[in-house]
Amino acid sequence: MSQFEPFSDPNLLYGTNAGDDTGVYRLREDLAIVQTVDFFTPIVDDPYDYGQIAAANALSDCFTMGAQPITGLNLVGFPCHIGLDVLGRILAGGADKMREAGGVIVGGHSVDDVEPKYGIAVTGTVDPREMVTNQGAKPGNKLVLTKKIGTGVVTNVMKQVNPVVRAARGIFGKNGKLLDGVFEEAVDSMKSLNRKASECMMRVGVNACTDVTGFGLMGHLHNVMEASGARARVVFSDVPRFEDLLPHAIAGTAGGGDRNRLWTKPFVAVKPGVDEEMLALLNDAQTSGGLIIAVDADKAGALLDELHGAGVAPAAVFGEVVEGPPGSVEVEL
Repeated sequence: MSQFEPFSDPNLLYGTNAGDDTGVYRLREDLAIVQTVDFFTPIVDDPYDYGQIAAANALSDCFTMGAQPITGLNLVGFPCHIGLDVLGRILAGGADKMREAGGVIVGGHSVDDVEPKYGIAVTGTVDPREMVTNQGAKPGNKLVLTKKIGTGVVTNVMKQVNPVVRAARGIFGKNGKLLDGVFEEAVDSMKSLNRKASECMMRVGVNACTDVTGFGLMGHLHNVMEASGARARVVFSDVPRFEDLLPHAIAGTAGGGDRNRLWTKPFVAVKPGVDEEMLALLNDAQTSGGLIIAVDADKAGALLDELHGAGVAPAAVFGEVVEGPPGSVEVEL
């Protein structure tokens, strides 16, 4: 983006700063459009599940702001020799998830590609006077996470197992394999919209929000702290995470997780007892992860009650906002 001059417009409210989740353009005092886009290659074998996950991931940025998705345009790269029935299942998954979110698919574009790619360009609406951004976290705020982390580890471990063998043997525990049921739990989590969590935070009133995706928990938390001019203190034992992933964390985060660890190292301080496996999990690149919410301490209990009552069971306080160098994160056991 350094290769061109940034756009400047008094109605462009959000989207040009580092770490911004969406673009927000004001149409009138009480109405703005929210735009975001995301797509990626398959991370699960089932085409319908893949479509649902990709759509939930693309929709998530709207929900971080308290916005309502209204329309979506499909983005498709697809090797035609695989068969259009497979593509149909991918698109059906995305359409059903968009319908669940309260929006509609209005079209899209496809190209013949060597590897499947799918996502959605999403447009939503929000009252700009009430929208939540990643810029409002304050010292003393509690930090809430609404989904478990570890989807990158789970999917990377499963990619190392032949699908035929996996179907015949099931999912093993220990000895380099995931515990029984963890993969299914992770898929369900990735398919789950952040809509209910967004509605809960808007009812309670919060100060800042972002979602956890490719930059991992540490990277996205850094973005909030940098935009807010504060420091985060994270308690690893309080972070919601899928069961028994630490033995897989280093190998399971190869690629995006490795790059995240290298990127976050200068601004993450580690207390005694926090090891490399824990840091790997905290930096694990997520797909369709949960929301990080900064909320006043006296509202944290009400927010958790709302979230749990709405079925967002994993939601938990995992840290707090403190005074310190903007964008820095401190991790303790």
